[in-house]
Amino acid sequence: MADHDLTGFERTTFTHAGVTHRVLRRGTGPAVIVIAEIPGVTPKVLRFAERVAELGCTAVLPVLFGTPGRDPHPDAHGRAASAAYLVRSVVRVCVSREFTAFATGRSSPVTGWLRALAAREHERCGGPGVGAVGMCFTGGFALAMAVDDRMLAPVLSQPSLPLPVGARRSGTIDVSAEELAVVRGRCEREGLQVLGLRFRGDRYVPGDRFRFLERELGDAFVAVELDPADADPEAFLPPHSVLTEHLVDAPGQPTREALDQVLELFRTRLLTG
Repeated sequence: MADHDLTGFERTTFTHAGVTHRVLRRGTGPAVIVIAEIPGVTPKVLRFAERVAELGCTAVLPVLFGTPGRDPHPDAHGRAASAAYLVRSVVRVCVSREFTAFATGRSSPVTGWLRALAAREHERCGGPGVGAVGMCFTGGFALAMAVDDRMLAPVLSQPSLPLPVGARRSGTIDVSAEELAVVRGRCEREGLQVLGLRFRGDRYVPGDRFRFLERELGDAFVAVELDPADADPEAFLPPHSVLTEHLVDAPGQPTREALDQVLELFRTRLLTG
């Protein structure tokens, strides 16, 4: 286990409405916004971004929390230091006005900044539109970004907000009713497809959340639900992160097939659509 020194990634910043975040970028071609999970842009998130770039797209990674490139595994920095780092990232999300961790029927304010970033990257990178993948706390952000016509390939990987405390929060997602109606309209008129990924039994991503999205979006929501036994057994946390920490990157593995399905969505919507 080791940190990633960010070699091969361009480092820049983006400012919108007075808010500035660092941005990492790699590749050429249509943009895919890769929104990292807690605790941040880990080496495995960067590896996913490299796969996006290898596909022929530009991977664009906003740094919303954490230290980019830091490996969260306890073997990398010690158990106590890794636990403290994870807690700091969670606290950053929970106290920041950019994120809505518990409220139902609301989109996190940071999604407006992300839509502006996607618009800028579409102008810079070209192509028919942009893609996005949100992970864990940021999973639903890709759905909120789909109110913009430029978003052609939204992916919700283990969307964990609002935190599923109680049945009401378990059976919804962190997108306002108005924005969800816009996305539903795009699905009906334009054939927009929304891809969702989760491990069954994941207490942060209850099955009721995916059933809610199936009711709201119909066949336009494609649910990929994996058995927890399909997760990497060497991961240090329970099965959760489909595309990164719990990926078994070998042909024929269910998590690898899920990764290939995500990349195929980007290929068909952004490169050959």
